[in-house]
Amino acid sequence: MRSFCKYFLPILITSSPVLADDWFVSKFGKEDTLGAINHIDADKTKNAAALVKQGKIISLGMVTTATTPAYGPRKFQMIVHQLNDGSGPTMGVGNTVANDDTVITSIGIGSQLDGLGHIGRNHVYYNNRKSEDVVAPDGLLSFGTHALPGIVSRGIVLDMTKIYKKDPIPMGIAYTEADIKKAAREQEIEIGAGDIVLLHSGVLKATESDTTLPPGIPGLGVSGAHYLAKLGVAAVGADTYGLEVLPSENPQDAFPVHRVLLAKYGVYILENMTTHKLVDAGIDEFMFTLGVPRLQGAVQAIINPLAIY
Repeated sequence: MRSFCKYFLPILITSSPVLADDWFVSKFGKEDTLGAINHIDADKTKNAAALVKQGKIISLGMVTTATTPAYGPRKFQMIVHQLNDGSGPTMGVGNTVANDDTVITSIGIGSQLDGLGHIGRNHVYYNNRKSEDVVAPDGLLSFGTHALPGIVSRGIVLDMTKIYKKDPIPMGIAYTEADIKKAAREQEIEIGAGDIVLLHSGVLKATESDTTLPPGIPGLGVSGAHYLAKLGVAAVGADTYGLEVLPSENPQDAFPVHRVLLAKYGVYILENMTTHKLVDAGIDEFMFTLGVPRLQGAVQAIINPLAIY
């Protein structure tokens, strides 16, 4: 996300001391570090597999390049290197040649997962873990995305363009609890615990050739975030770079939906999902699969989830 200094400095100055309230208490126990993924059990995974009827696969990840729009100072660089200049001596009697690659990148770029160590409230993170027990400069002490299990669950996509009758939906529109309920009702979908819910706005498809991020986006509002989290969803995603509505519903707040989902409920966030592929194919529900790269202590992850139907 955009440099936190711009958004957080006024809030940090005026914030009150951390209170010993129940805002951070997890239903999964005081030692839990996985959050809402706990809702995905063996039965949930088996039921998700039963959604596969045609055996077709849709990639939900965008291609990440050096020109992928991203919050500054996030950048991506790929370096392909060869033995000497690539045209010199070969290896062995079979004249083997080889290429290798090095990636210098921010992890929160392109299609990404936000882990529970990404956002906290007043230096406290999910399940009442204090900053000193979470944050370290060489990798998170808790909530590193390397520790996430493989995710196989029911995925659903809600086409919010039909609710607002605009495609793409304009920036600044917040999806409320009522909007989420309406979208699910019109698509005859019941959202359940452990589901992966994707919200389609049409923004990513409309801006896929842009080299800069739009100044604002439509997205999930605070009431919608509380509603989905209370249903027990494991993750919420969207075809935007921030999931939540920007600017925020409260112009004096910064990323309240991230704070509610990650820090309060332990619900993961998926950004820049290519939901238009599902909508264009007429797919409402599917088997969602994701294996997160095992980079020790990572806050986020560049991902390519698969929708199988």
